[in-house]
Amino acid sequence: MQTLPIIYQDDFLVAIHKPAGLLVHRSHIDAHANDNAMHMLRDQLGQWVYPVHRLDRPTSGVLLFALNTETARLIGQLFESQQVQKTYQAIVRGYTPQHGIIDHPLKPIADFKREKNTVSNKPAQEAVTEFKRLGTLELPYAVDKYPSSRYSLLELKPKSGRKHQLRRHLKHISHPIIGDPKYGKSKHNRFFQEHFNCHRLLLTSVELSFSHPDTKQPITIYSKPDTTFLNISLLFDHLKNNQ
Repeated sequence: MQTLPIIYQDDFLVAIHKPAGLLVHRSHIDAHANDNAMHMLRDQLGQWVYPVHRLDRPTSGVLLFALNTETARLIGQLFESQQVQKTYQAIVRGYTPQHGIIDHPLKPIADFKREKNTVSNKPAQEAVTEFKRLGTLELPYAVDKYPSSRYSLLELKPKSGRKHQLRRHLKHISHPIIGDPKYGKSKHNRFFQEHFNCHRLLLTSVELSFSHPDTKQPITIYSKPDTTFLNISLLFDHLKNNQ
């Protein structure tokens, strides 16, 4: 049985590094998928686990579960009240500004087709993302209309939790995430597939920081990016200069 990398565990919480492509729990997204993080971790630990937030299926990184219903309720309140600081890294098309704030309301997205008409009538919801550029990369390939292709490695801190927020916000500022089939640029996605054997969304959750709901102590859970993401990010200036 495949085991999931456990990066933090105590009597109340357990966190794993979720691989890209794995569902958090059973979902209509793929009704035939046998594997999901919740069931795999339950079997791995031999006890029930309770997901307290979610990552998109193609996103990798820190995924937190509670080990009892009361902790699940308490940590859920922290997420709802935006008292959990979430940090991601992403590789995007183009050179972004050094830092910035994307303050762009987002329309809700229906989870089911039958909800589409109802959801489409709902107003856009407040959505804010802070970003900082960690490095840049220029490659001598004419992927699009320019003789070379430029990319940025970003640190992202969402201040709200809208569905596909980071992916939609990066598209909004014309710097879509590489490997995103829904909001990205197909030419650049294919380029990374062919030159880097990268067949995933280059978005990963690297850190969660919050006040532990039971011990009340500050806690930070960090997850190193997986091999595919890390190997590509090593090409960027800030990492290359520190070697």
